[in-house]
Amino acid sequence: MSVRFQFTIHATDGKARLGTIAMRRGDIRTPAFMPVGTAATVKAMKPQDVRAAGADIILGNTYHLMLRPGAERVHRLGGLHGFMGWDRPILTDSGGYQVMSLSELTKRSEEGIVFKSHLDGSRHMLSPERSMEIQRLLGSNIVMAFDELVPTTSTREVQAAAMERSMRWARRSRDGFDAGGEHAEANAIFGIQQGALDEGLRKASADALLDIGFDGYAIGGLAVGEGQEAMFGVLDYAPGQLDPARPRYLMGVGKPDDIVGAVERGIDMFDCVLPTRSGRTGQAFTRNGPINIRNAKFAEDQGPLDPACGCPVCGQWSRAYLHHLVRAGEILGAMLMTEHNIWFYQQLMADLRTAIGEGRLRDFANDFRAAYYGRE
Repeated sequence: MSVRFQFTIHATDGKARLGTIAMRRGDIRTPAFMPVGTAATVKAMKPQDVRAAGADIILGNTYHLMLRPGAERVHRLGGLHGFMGWDRPILTDSGGYQVMSLSELTKRSEEGIVFKSHLDGSRHMLSPERSMEIQRLLGSNIVMAFDELVPTTSTREVQAAAMERSMRWARRSRDGFDAGGEHAEANAIFGIQQGALDEGLRKASADALLDIGFDGYAIGGLAVGEGQEAMFGVLDYAPGQLDPARPRYLMGVGKPDDIVGAVERGIDMFDCVLPTRSGRTGQAFTRNGPINIRNAKFAEDQGPLDPACGCPVCGQWSRAYLHHLVRAGEILGAMLMTEHNIWFYQQLMADLRTAIGEGRLRDFANDFRAAYYGRE
């Protein structure tokens, strides 16, 4: 029988780790970037093309899928894997962030969060137990504990109360996951560290999570407007507060230079909508920094988006053609720009893995930043 969940660290370079997460639906090479498939699709991409770009795992979203088409319906139709045609691992976030950021009205209590749908105003209740049930119905391979997020600008008292409630919810999430029978026996659950920018709160959160015990640990509550310097300040200590033998997942990050800096600080997993959202709005990521393909200077540029890129888009189409597609509002423009960006992110992760394995991460990271920031 194949392994349920096993994380192996093959090499380290400073705080960075090269590893593999083995699961029944396939191995996940770390550091890993998970393309976001919020509503059972990585926008503008077919599943086989996401895989061809190098992705080992994608992310789905509990909040969006519970509202549309509904977790029970997805379950009847074969779970997320069968529904969307992706046969490798899927991580689902718990829905807590979206409940707080998208809902028209929320009411928090110890039981959970009552909210109105951003789609039609219908009322729903999301609790640790319901989040675990939805993620089980979706067929998630890595389930995230349900937590409460508050802005980093909140008072310490508010942050402490939210963190402490999140840890109580983490225990209930763990219990609810374990009650899931065959699903729990075949899949994994991650806890989420909270505590905003406060080292003491982060330590208390980590201690509570370690006492409960999870397959992996996420660092939550960052990439919410605090800026890269503040985020890196937290990452200088937060990963070290977690179990070194388990994967560390930085939620919602991020820009390419954010990812490089976070890998240097010991992070193993990432997700972000940036490569897909940027692709749909005409932004391409390149080794020499992002470009806006809508700019007039690209109207007759016959070169590829990124001369150093080996993706199918750069191998076939010019900047001039992509400029035309995006300016004309053609669907193919969003598709090709997104495909390039997904390839760029996956190649960045492959390059990071190689650099860690060869013990040259510092040089790679410095060279990457110099080119990306235009300092060559």
